[in-house]
Order: sequence, then C-alpha cells, then structure tokens
Amino acid sequence: MLEVISYRHGVLLLPEMQGAAQWNVRFWAVDRPENGVLRCSIMRSTRERRFKARQNMMASVREGFKRFSMIVAGLAFATLAVGNASQAVAKAKSNSAQPNKSASPTAQREQAEYVILIVFEGVGQEALRTGAMPVLSGLVKEGSVTWSATAVTPPLRLPTMASLLTGMPVEKHGVTWDSFDFIRGYPRPPTVFDYLDLSGGRDSAIFFMDESLYQLAKPEPYTDYQMCGPLKPECSPATVVQYIRDYFRKATSGHGYGHAILSLPHFLVVHLPEPGRAGLANGWGSRAYRDALRTVDRAVGSILDLYRELGILKQTTVIVTALSGAASPASSNGAAKPGADGAGVPHVPWIAWGAGIKAGHAIKQPVSILDTGATVLRTLGLDTYTEWESHAVEEIFNAPRPADMGAGSKGP
Repeated sequence: MLEVISYRHGVLLLPEMQGAAQWNVRFWAVDRPENGVLRCSIMRSTRERRFKARQNMMASVREGFKRFSMIVAGLAFATLAVGNASQAVAKAKSNSAQPNKSASPTAQREQAEYVILIVFEGVGQEALRTGAMPVLSGLVKEGSVTWSATAVTPPLRLPTMASLLTGMPVEKHGVTWDSFDFIRGYPRPPTVFDYLDLSGGRDSAIFFMDESLYQLAKPEPYTDYQMCGPLKPECSPATVVQYIRDYFRKATSGHGYGHAILSLPHFLVVHLPEPGRAGLANGWGSRAYRDALRTVDRAVGSILDLYRELGILKQTTVIVTALSGAASPASSNGAAKPGADGAGVPHVPWIAWGAGIKAGHAIKQPVSILDTGATVLRTLGLDTYTEWESHAVEEIFNAPRPADMGAGSKGP
C-alpha cells in the first residue's frame, strides 16, 4: 500500500513520485481514496534506460534507411536501362516508318459545334437541273447526299415536320391534321430540341414560315421560335434571313433582349417552303417556281455568309432536307407521288455538308427524314437513349462513332 498525498479531480500524487520524470506509474485499482489508501504498481524507469532505448531506435532507423537507399538506387538503374531501350526502339521505328501524306483536309476537320437544318418544300433533284440553285449544288458536290430519303404519310406539312422533329412516324406522334389547332395543344412526344438540352445542354433557334407550325412551337428555356407565314404580307425568305441576322446580333450582344438563349444557338432550324407553294400554285415548270428556287437558294447562301462572318462556319455542319419533293408538294391539296415501295411515301432529298462530313459521297443506305434528329445529335458528339425511331446516319461521317457513345446509329 502507498500513501496518497492528494487526490483531486482524478490526479494522484505519491511521495515516491517526487521527480516524476523518472517514474512511470500504472494505476490498476483504487480502494477508498477518501481514506488516503491507494493500491498500485510502480515501475522504475531511469534516464539511463530511456537513453539506451533511444539509441536502439536510432540504430534501427539508420539500418532501415540504408536498405531503402539501396532499393531506390536499384530501381533508378533499372528505369534508366528501360528508358534507353525504349528510345532505341522508337528511333528504329521512326527510321523505318513511312510518313502519311495522304490525309485529306476534309478528314482533319474538327467535330461540329453548330448545326444548321434547312427544311425546304417542293425541292428535289430536278431543281438542280434548272440551274437556279448554285448554293445547294455546291453543298451536294462537297457533301454527302441521297435523293431518295423517305418522308411520311400523309404527305402534309404539319405531320411531316412533326415527324422530322420528334423522330417518330405519324401514327406515333399523333399529329394528323395540317393546320394550327389551339385546342389540341403541343405534341406529347419529346423533340430533338428536348434531346439536345437533355444530352448536352445545347440550345436551339427555330424559324418557321407557316402559321400551322405554331402547333410545334412548344416554349422551353432552351428554344427560341420566330414565325413568319402567309398571314404577314411582308414575309419572305429574305425577311427570315433578316430575322436570323437580327437574332444573332442580339444573341451576341450580351443583353439578351428577352430571348431565351443568350448566345449563338447550337442548332438553327430554317423552314423555307416557297418553292412548294409556287409549284402548287403555278406549276412545277413555271417561271414562278424557278424564281422561288433562286430565292430560297440565296437565303441559304446568306445564312452561310452569316456564319462565315462570325468565324464559325468551319465548325458548322449543314443538313438539308425537304418536307416534299417537286412532284409531291406538302399541302393538303397535293397528292403524293408513289415511292419506291409503291405505298405513296414521298421521296425527298437529304444532304449533309460541313465539319466532319464526307465530301462528294453518295449515301447508299436507306435514309428517312426521321433520322435527322439523331444525326444532329451525333454531329454534335451527343447521344440519347430514347424510344424514338431516329437513327444517326453513320455513313456520312469521316470519323467512326466513338466507342463510348451508345447505340442508335444507322450505318453499313
């Protein structure tokens, strides 16, 4: 038993603990400390024993450091040897390899950051034979093209545009009428604009030239719509081009002007139906029809000039298609010319040109206007995992589809 000098707040002080630096006290039981009695075990630890322990520890450290230094030296020598061997192999390969000088400038084009979708009416391959569309002829020559892409039935403006934007046939998106009907509301299926925002936060600007397409102008924070139709006497392709110029000027100003998009849109849709209207009203061989072809061709050229002025044309892909060909105008009064399957499905042009697109390529695989939406996403390096029936036309691209992009492509 040892006498406790004091016991306050758990602190014990014993007579033998004078010079506490020399003692290590292990308390294993306390018996009635109020009586001044404490049972404990005391182990004496002198400064000499501490010094010896410190010496042993330092010796162990020195031995470990010596072994570590030897290991590091061995690894450094091995790394140097491997590096010299790798340099020798690389030098040998460079001496024997032949430089690849055949890479075409087209193959080196970067991936598109912007897409323009031009949607004609009443334009087919025969329109180029008139000589009235030099801009479109240039896109055909320098891009990828098919003149037998399938549209939809019924061959009407509103149902066909709905299929183009939703990637669904008419029986699935349900838009079977051909005039704006406020009571029916907007189509329920998502559109390519929704997928662009969902997959990559891309914005869209849409310029329609018929009031019936109000049915598809569902307001979203990532879309801006402008309408210019027959109800406005001043409406023309030139007017639409001016709208686009004004819109781009405001989008790049930094002020917004009340638009949903405060920068250049990644996806621009331009509807140009004048040839179809002129052909239906005056005949497909009339002067009015040829003038309409020239007018929309100049409009396309002006849009390309705008992108060139902004310095983004080299990062842009242009897709051109039509809601109807010259022999099957997209109008409620027009009859569809039988397609290759004899089922009355119109055939329309489908052209791709610009960044990442093969030049001078004739598309061999079947193409539908339903494939336009997925091809737009593929062009921008995006992908979706949806139930729509739109598939990217892989054949038109210079570079193969990245491995990390999901399914949903249409290719050979």
